[in-house]
Amino acid sequence: MFKKILLMAAMVLPMLASAQTFKLGLADVDAILAAMPETAEANNKLQEVSGKYDEENRKLLEEMKRMYDELANLDESTPAGIRERKTRDFNEYQQKIDQFQQSATQDLQKLQNDLIQPIMQKIRTAIEAVGMEGGFSLVQTYTPQLVLYMAAPTVDITNDVKAKLGIK
Repeated sequence: MFKKILLMAAMVLPMLASAQTFKLGLADVDAILAAMPETAEANNKLQEVSGKYDEENRKLLEEMKRMYDELANLDESTPAGIRERKTRDFNEYQQKIDQFQQSATQDLQKLQNDLIQPIMQKIRTAIEAVGMEGGFSLVQTYTPQLVLYMAAPTVDITNDVKAKLGIK
């Protein structure tokens, strides 16, 4: 029985000792990202490209409206072959617009990822540096509105990461 107690103590004591040295850092990545000048530049580029897609989409929709009005205004004397061709052309054009919109959405998502990825890597590098300098065991994403309670040894390192990146 005494051996079992010693064995359990030998297993539990190292865990307790390591638990006392565990240090958790929290970084509000969203706040850091929002404060970075590169993010504003990326958003401007994204809005510029998005505006071009919007303008092209507007032109396509205007043409579709013109085609619809033309189709709707065909009188009863219009031959069936012409009516069918205009209906088919309208439907094909509608599919073309759908494909354009899907492609534009995918292109914008890819552009956003391409623009944000280097910024996020820069943030990650700064978080790692602050984590190592501060002796943290773990640094995790911090979302203040989701935290109900936070106690030591948990530390919000957001401002340290911002300082490492040279932002306020």
